[in-house]
Amino acid sequence: MNFTLTQEYLDQFSEAVQNKDNNFITTQTTALHPADISAILDELETDDCHYILGLLPEQVRADIISDLDTDVRADFLKTYQPIEVAEILDYTDSDDAADILNELPIKMREEVIAHVEAPQNVMELLHYDEDCAGGLMAKEFVKANINWTVVECIEEIRRQTENVEKIYSIYVVDDNDKLLGRVGIKKLVLNPRNTKIADIYEPDIIFVYSYQDEEEVASMMQKYDLEAIPVVNVNKKLLGRITVDDILDVITEQAEQNLQTISGISEDVEEDDSVWLLSRARLPWLLIGMVGGMLGAKFIGLFEGQLIAVPAMAFFIPLITATGGNVGIQSSTLVVQALADTGGLQESFWRRLLKSFLVALINGFVIGVCVLGANILLTGGEITLSLVVAFALFCVVIIASIMGTVTPLILNQFKVNPAVASGPFITTANDLLGLAIYFSVAKLLFSLAA
Repeated sequence: MNFTLTQEYLDQFSEAVQNKDNNFITTQTTALHPADISAILDELETDDCHYILGLLPEQVRADIISDLDTDVRADFLKTYQPIEVAEILDYTDSDDAADILNELPIKMREEVIAHVEAPQNVMELLHYDEDCAGGLMAKEFVKANINWTVVECIEEIRRQTENVEKIYSIYVVDDNDKLLGRVGIKKLVLNPRNTKIADIYEPDIIFVYSYQDEEEVASMMQKYDLEAIPVVNVNKKLLGRITVDDILDVITEQAEQNLQTISGISEDVEEDDSVWLLSRARLPWLLIGMVGGMLGAKFIGLFEGQLIAVPAMAFFIPLITATGGNVGIQSSTLVVQALADTGGLQESFWRRLLKSFLVALINGFVIGVCVLGANILLTGGEITLSLVVAFALFCVVIIASIMGTVTPLILNQFKVNPAVASGPFITTANDLLGLAIYFSVAKLLFSLAA
């Protein structure tokens, strides 16, 4: 069912909660997906959410709480008793359970663990940093010993899948749990019962080590189009698996962080955060932009004489700075995107620089010709000023394009997020470069014309 949350429906739901109309709440939530129920809860008070969740089946309740935003979930779980949180974790995948435990205060975390039915899997995950493969993996997966037959493997699958929601692959291990390969369900179904797993498994398997960064994992799963990837330790012992839904969260988070960085937001914030936090996240780049603007104004002052001699030059300053900023952002965005998609560029530095230069030559020539023709018409045949603006724009496009290409590559080499090269940084730098080029070209051409 395609559910759309309307204000009318939300008002009905709120009224049902206030009137303790359990029949209405149960009937409505039974027909909804957990994600749709989460959308309703996002609009309600914490106490009302607590009341609604208390009416839902344990698995649905666990799915909803697992999908909640980290900050919202941390505040929400404060209204629960430790034993209630433990009951929720009993129906939650081990990776999500570990994340929830890490968000709790230490005292409450210990109390929750004491009530969890099977804490071992979750406890093992608590030792990993949340940004590495070990922190992303879940302990629920299906494995088979290489010495088993097909019928033994199928029986083991039936036993293990009690705790596994989705089966993407059956991982093949030796007697020491060392990962050897994988076997598909199709092969198990099509082969005779007594066929050995050793005869039908695929030894070539892509895996990650538990210490690898989440961005590396995301890159590998995107590159090889994987729905799940096994995680091993340094001895290649199978520890768990990472599924595509966890990687989608990582990719989404990376995209949001890069978008905020490009926009000049220095911290990971959301619109519903406090006024102080939002101001603190935005202010640094605004101050940098202000400094850049003041430098630009000071720079223009150095060429006051030229502006007095040819006042019409001032009309084209916004054109110069806007074009330089736009070209720089375009170039840097493409490089940042390539770095994010592959973890590095497929082309060499000089080949990338040459391509950027050739693209800038074409774009600069087209823009210069268009501006030259338009200016001749608008200025009543003022050839010298038109040539100044056109040639300056041509140079600005080339310099800004090279700047936008080189800057993120250099930052990436120094392990700095290349996304900072975009937005305010590139715009401010190219404003100053554009003005320098504009007035330098003007001084040269006007002196030649004289």
